[in-house]
Amino acid sequence: MEALAGAQMPVVVVQPMNIRQFAKAQGILAKTDKIDARIIAQFGAVMKPDIRPISSKKVRHIRDLLARKRQLMEMRTQELNRQQKAQKSLQATLNRILKFLNKEIEWVNIRLAKKVSEVTEWEATYNILLSVPGIGDGVAFTLLGELPELGSLTNRQVAALCGLAPYNRDSGAIKGKRRIKGGRAPIRTVLYMAMLSAIQCNSVMKIFFDRLVAEGKHKKVALTACMRKMMTILNAMIRDRRAWQEAEFIK
Repeated sequence: MEALAGAQMPVVVVQPMNIRQFAKAQGILAKTDKIDARIIAQFGAVMKPDIRPISSKKVRHIRDLLARKRQLMEMRTQELNRQQKAQKSLQATLNRILKFLNKEIEWVNIRLAKKVSEVTEWEATYNILLSVPGIGDGVAFTLLGELPELGSLTNRQVAALCGLAPYNRDSGAIKGKRRIKGGRAPIRTVLYMAMLSAIQCNSVMKIFFDRLVAEGKHKKVALTACMRKMMTILNAMIRDRRAWQEAEFIK
């Protein structure tokens, strides 16, 4: 994508499954490089997918750091799980690995903070995000790297990009369950963990969550709705460049 951007060529990113389903809809089951090239060209001409702006190198660097942090945290979780079952004779080696992983995670966090501080607008956005009770470094860094469009989106767009928009599965008189899918998974993952804290320490989220549960919503459904509401609020805050004001969002 960087090469295309350097040549000032428009870039479109499409799920491979969409291309494959487009081919199957035409009865094309075979797959060769020649067929793929033709199907991709047809897909672009017929579906006209949106052109995606290429993120700056600094944004891509933040994404790389976030990806590395996720890898390190996954490794730490694996070691912690092993530690719970390991014999006493193995605890020393597990502790050494955990200590090393914690140092590496801290190094990544320091690098993320440094990268954010290098851009005045990012630092301002970061501070606005941290003004929200329940939103910490993990969510703030992730939104800066994975959702640089934040503040310029509609409510529907921000929900879809975060994978928080409910999709219907209805057929005739049958009403299927609404499910969320797609979107940028890293955002949804960190937001879920943050929301577990936010419904305890953030009055706006707590009131909203409790009301949904009182209305009979399953707690996980209510939590997803809180995540969607939080992203809508954060989008408005970044758009208007203003910090958290609790009274404004309690309804």
